[in-house]
Amino acid sequence: MSGGDKLPVLAFPAPRTTEARPRAADPRRLARAAEALRAATEATSGAEGASPVEPAASKQKQEQEIFTPVGMPLPRWRAGPDAAGARPRGTGYMTGGSTTPGEADAARGIMARRILSLHLPRFAIERWQAHAARCGRALPDDVPLALAIEGPHGPVIHAVNAAAEALGIGPGARVVDMRALCPELRTAFAEPRADSAALERLMLWARRWCPWTAIDGTDALIMDITGSEHLWGGEVAMRAEIENRLAGLGLTARTAIAPTRGAAWALARFAPAICDPDALFARTDPLPVAALRLDAATVQLLDRLGLSTIGALRAVPRLSLARRFRANAPEADPLLRLDQLSGRTPEPVDSPDDPPRFAVQARLAEPVIDPVPHLPVLAEELCAGLVAAGFGARRLGLALYRTDGEVAQAQAATSQPSRDPAHMVRLFEGRLDGLDPGFGFDLITLAALVAEALPERQRRLDGTADDAEDLARLIDRLSARFGMGTLTRPLPMPSHLPERQMLWCPALHLPRRAFPPRPHRPLRLFEPPEEVRVLYAVPEGPPAQLLWRRQRLRVARFAGPERIAPEWWRDRPGTRLRDYFRIEDHTGRRFWLYREGLLDDGRGAEPRWFLHGVFA
Repeated sequence: MSGGDKLPVLAFPAPRTTEARPRAADPRRLARAAEALRAATEATSGAEGASPVEPAASKQKQEQEIFTPVGMPLPRWRAGPDAAGARPRGTGYMTGGSTTPGEADAARGIMARRILSLHLPRFAIERWQAHAARCGRALPDDVPLALAIEGPHGPVIHAVNAAAEALGIGPGARVVDMRALCPELRTAFAEPRADSAALERLMLWARRWCPWTAIDGTDALIMDITGSEHLWGGEVAMRAEIENRLAGLGLTARTAIAPTRGAAWALARFAPAICDPDALFARTDPLPVAALRLDAATVQLLDRLGLSTIGALRAVPRLSLARRFRANAPEADPLLRLDQLSGRTPEPVDSPDDPPRFAVQARLAEPVIDPVPHLPVLAEELCAGLVAAGFGARRLGLALYRTDGEVAQAQAATSQPSRDPAHMVRLFEGRLDGLDPGFGFDLITLAALVAEALPERQRRLDGTADDAEDLARLIDRLSARFGMGTLTRPLPMPSHLPERQMLWCPALHLPRRAFPPRPHRPLRLFEPPEEVRVLYAVPEGPPAQLLWRRQRLRVARFAGPERIAPEWWRDRPGTRLRDYFRIEDHTGRRFWLYREGLLDDGRGAEPRWFLHGVFA
């Protein structure tokens, strides 16, 4: 090693010594000290002859190493403008510089990947509209509709349809303020759990294009399509196929393909396109800093600093960003987000495992005409797999393969998760009689198309049957025999008005929780309520006599009133509160009567009386 390569020995203050017993001088220690002194002298002479820029560069490099985020490769810094051979600063402070072979291979591997971001900006409102259409409660497209969630100061807008967006209504605004600006706005509460479940089903459905698919937030999917795009004719054809299929499902989709997850996320939300690795910064630099997946507070801070675009943020030295935003969460760390966007920090797609698939099949040595005798064995095998996994079947699919290649299929559904073999076989009774066997069936497949978790439950000690299970099995058999839409039952809804408290739905769609306690209500409600004429009014309580359907009713007893106010989120001009009474006439019949409005309430003329229901 030459003397110029050695560092000078720095002079440190001598440590405080304590009185110790003197020792004799060691010749070997004196020789080592002399050698160290000679080496220090040579290093000092070499340092004096070196360029004066080197100590500053060494100090700058040391500071850079100190403030480089942990887990990231060290940045390669460009020399200052005074250094010889320095390039112009127009392209920013950060540069690739020279890298080690390992770093270069890692960078090439990251940029060689192709990530597709699938953004569904109106997923919540479109899922709600599809569900309302299936239940017969669809609204016209030109009616402004908004979904609300509970906020710190009352309900706030969560999602809106195109008609409401055209009127200037957007997420985050208070429902009260938006209703004042747009009285015809229709609102309903959002269902985040249903949205999450639907997005998970959509994620599994999207794996037909590539296996590495995962959920990204509450309204997006992320897909690693590396090596899969050629199966669909290239990235352009694959992207068009995805958007067309989602449009067929009634979903608005914005897609982008880029070499990194951060770049694909940014482009899908601000400039949907297909981005090549060479054009990464050219496409992302004009985007706002919100495209870096930063929280609102960090975006606001960067805007105040004049850093409104990704390009402006990239021009800031890394050391300055690290000093200002170090030890922050990922959504508040612009430097980390820049590294993820550029591929400096890898961000793989973590695709969850597929749900377990439960299916059994029987390959027959000889074709059979009647497949029913083989169903019990298949049902027992299927239930054994369900029991081992702790699941129960909600929808069953039976496929019968004929020797000539034709396939006959039948499905059955259950109101509750089931793993009872006998019950499964009974669901297919009478449904296979009209099948044409041809020359016979040689393959039978029974699968649980939809399965849900079914933990073990304590049975009754006396060994009697569970009434809830018996009712569920009866509903299953009647629905299988007459059709799923034939048998209906009331489903409680979150509303105070009696005509909106229940919604009729297929009996197979049982609620997952028990019905909430309800006040005493009549068994039959009139829809709409029937107006009655008061013959003899009293100051307090219901009228003593009234005329209904040309019948004179004399009120013998009554109970009430029970006041029900109108729902403020559905309030319309002229809507009035109601005072309900349970009355009994002179013949013993009981009715549900209410008075709409109060005197001088400013919402109409004189109060009116309506008959809303009949008790048993």
